[in-house]
This record gives sequence, C-alpha cells and structure tokens, in this order.
Amino acid sequence: MPVNVLFVVAEMAPLAKVGGVGDVGGSLAAALRQQGLDVRVALPLYGSIDRSALDLERVAGAGDGAAIWRTAVGDVPVYLVEHEASFGRERVYGYDDDLDRFLAFAEALLAGAGALGWRPDVVHLNDWNTGFVATRLFEDEHPWARAARVCTIHNLAYASPFPETWAKDHGISSAALRSPDGLPAVLPYSALAQGLLHADAISTVSPTYAREILTPDAGGEMAPFLRTFGDRLWGILNGIDMQAADPATDRQLAANFDAERLDERAANKRAVQRELGLPEDDVPLVGMIARLVRQKGADLAAAAIERLLAGGERFQIAVLGEGEEQYERELSALAARHPAHVGVRIAFDLKMSQLIYGGSDLFLMPSRYEPCGLGQMFAMRYGSVPVVHRTGGLADSVHQYDAATDTGTGFLFGEPSADALAATLREALSAYRDGEAWRRLQRRGMAEDFSWSRSAGEYVRLYDRSIELARSARGR
Repeated sequence: MPVNVLFVVAEMAPLAKVGGVGDVGGSLAAALRQQGLDVRVALPLYGSIDRSALDLERVAGAGDGAAIWRTAVGDVPVYLVEHEASFGRERVYGYDDDLDRFLAFAEALLAGAGALGWRPDVVHLNDWNTGFVATRLFEDEHPWARAARVCTIHNLAYASPFPETWAKDHGISSAALRSPDGLPAVLPYSALAQGLLHADAISTVSPTYAREILTPDAGGEMAPFLRTFGDRLWGILNGIDMQAADPATDRQLAANFDAERLDERAANKRAVQRELGLPEDDVPLVGMIARLVRQKGADLAAAAIERLLAGGERFQIAVLGEGEEQYERELSALAARHPAHVGVRIAFDLKMSQLIYGGSDLFLMPSRYEPCGLGQMFAMRYGSVPVVHRTGGLADSVHQYDAATDTGTGFLFGEPSADALAATLREALSAYRDGEAWRRLQRRGMAEDFSWSRSAGEYVRLYDRSIELARSARGR
C-alpha cells in the first residue's frame, strides 16, 4: 500500500504563488507521486484563484460557512478549503487578521476530514501558516490524530507570534502552550512554534540552513529547542521543475538555446538591455531578481555596484523586483546616476525574469541568509553564473569556481558586506574575460541536477522515519 501524505501549504503554483513555497507546493507533490506515494495537497481557496478555470467538486461542509472542494493540478489531487470571511480576498497573506485566517483554515480542514474518504499516514505542514493544524491534532481525538506530523521550515524568520490573550480567546489549550523543560515559557506563542512543538520530525530546505538554525545567530530563541530534535531535524535541498525551466523550450525567452548553442543567448541579453533602456553593448550583464529587502542584500548590492562603477569596471546590471520603499528608492537612484550601466524595474514580471535568467552573464544573490533559494538554480539552468553569499542553500547548490582546476559552478563570498561582494564580483568579471573557460563554467552549471526527483527520495525516507516516531509516541 502506498504511503498517504497530506501536504498542507499556503501556496501552490499555479493556483496561488507568492514566493518559493508556491513552487514547492506545486512541484514537490508531483515528484513524490512519481515515487509511488499518494500525495494530496490542501490549501485555502483564495479569492484570487480563478474558480471558473478549475473542475471543482464540493466534497464536504466544514462548519461556520466553510467547505472543502476537490480539484487536481496535473495528477495531484488538491483540496481547496473555502472560508469566504477569511480567504475571499485578493492577496494570500499580509492582513492584520492573518493568524485568525489560518487558524480558520486549520479548523475547517480538520472539520471536513471525515467526508474526504481518505486518511493520511503523514500530515506534512509547511511554515507558520499551517502550524495550527498540528495544534488541533495535538489537542483533539481527531481521525488524523495518530498520523505522523512533519513540519517544514521554509524561513524561520517568519514565525507569526501571538499573545497569551489571543490564544485564550481562540481556545488554544494550556497543554498546547506548554514549553519544553528548561526553555522559555514564551517559546510556544507563535504559529510556527505550534507546528514545530507538535511535530514528530522537522525538515528545512537545505542541509546548511538546518545547521545554521541551531546557532543563536540564525536560530535565535528557537535554536535551543531545535537542538532537542537531534536526528529528527532534516535538511533537504529544494529543487525546481527542470522540464518547465528549460531554456530550449521556454516561450518567455527572445531566443531558445541549450548548452551546445550558447551563442544564441545573446538575443536574450539584447532583449534585457532594450527593456531596461541600457545600451546594447557587449559587456558583462549581471542579473538580480529579488525581493528588495535587507535579508536579500539589496543594500549590499547597491553599495557594491556603486564602488565597482566608480573604480572603472565595465559591466551592466539588470535589477528586477519590489519590496521595501527605501531599497526601491536606493536602486532607482543608482540607475538614475548610471543610466548606461544600471537598469531597474520595480515590479513582479515573469517574462522579464525569464529574460534575465536567459540573457544575463552573471546572477547576483547577496542574501544575508537564504534557507534555500531557487534563483541560483534557475540561473545555472539558464547559463547565468551565480555570485552568492556562502549561506544556507546557496552554499549547498553553488560550488566555488577554481580557474586552476577548471572546476566549480559560481562565485561565493563569506562575509555579508559590500566590500566582500564587490571583491567577488570583480573576480567574476575578470573570469568572464576568458571566453572558453567561461563557456565551460556555464555548461557545468547547466548540467547540474536540481530536479525534485533528487530530493523526493529523501522525503520518502523522512516520511518513513516520522511514521516510526509517531507509532512509538502515539500507537497506530
């Protein structure tokens, strides 16, 4: 009999996608089904989801005006939890009542469980948005209460804390809020902590990030708690959909290419230059696609670029993204000062992002921390050489270039500073001048296997282990 897995998540591409979690929700479930698991996905039915484009079947009422609808994305069964008061809105999250909304999601999902005609062996939760599912399964004798619980941390920084008064008002029991011995009493008071506290096993999205969050710098007050998990904390590197992300077939590109036709990338470079009003010069083009926030190193990028241009380096940079106003202003001002070298588009633009992947020579990811990151994987897939901070999943997926041995796939810097970034970018720009060695570097990156099938086998082992742990803790 296949293992039944309910993958509970706030985002699933293409239904609802804000960030990398949406890619995981869409691609990992499909990869796990190819491994023989019966994986189904549950997420809210947001107002932004086009219901007319889906074959929806109402399968359960879920109390308080809620309902569960069934559909499919490819061959992945999907349960969409309807609760109009909470999710009949355009955005996925970012509202003052997000805690109430995702608690309502958890309660509606569990209320309708009996009508699904299917029971999971593993309930796989993702980030804070789903943590209250673990709370309610811990508190109640629910049909799914004996299922193994896995909670994946996509970004520990987003925990969604709540006060004791909110917990009391929403009926969260004192038992669910009991802190492990020797740890701060406030530890359980966040949605993410609830998912972690009541999980049998925890995973995060890269091996290096799994180690980093055990330290005070990256793990903060959660680090001592996470250390108690020992070998029940797994780090599994995320993947990408290699078939969808294929420069040979991507229709968003100005010209398709592969590792044997790298000359044809030039048409994409020219398209990026035209889109951003940059001269169509044959100089190295650096790409950066990111949320413009401190975590992503937007300030480091701006300062490093300014220094390199002042020092006479010849290159262009194409920046695409949106975020905090101060960083949007800083990068836009940089473009105004250097219009022949810096192009900035403050937007989310899928076509433009693909052009940057397919046309840039270098791809910049100076994140101060990065649990996994997908941009560097897409960049390598499209022949753009990454320049990244040595942290989290960036350290796990990019291998330092060594000209002497002609090995590696990119360039890494250790200190999250503008000086270190500028020095590493200067090194990469110098390497670009050796055209033959650069092509070999591009081809090594394009040959990397970032498919989900690589990671799916590790998840299968994690599920098997979590079932053993749950059986030991609760019986079956």
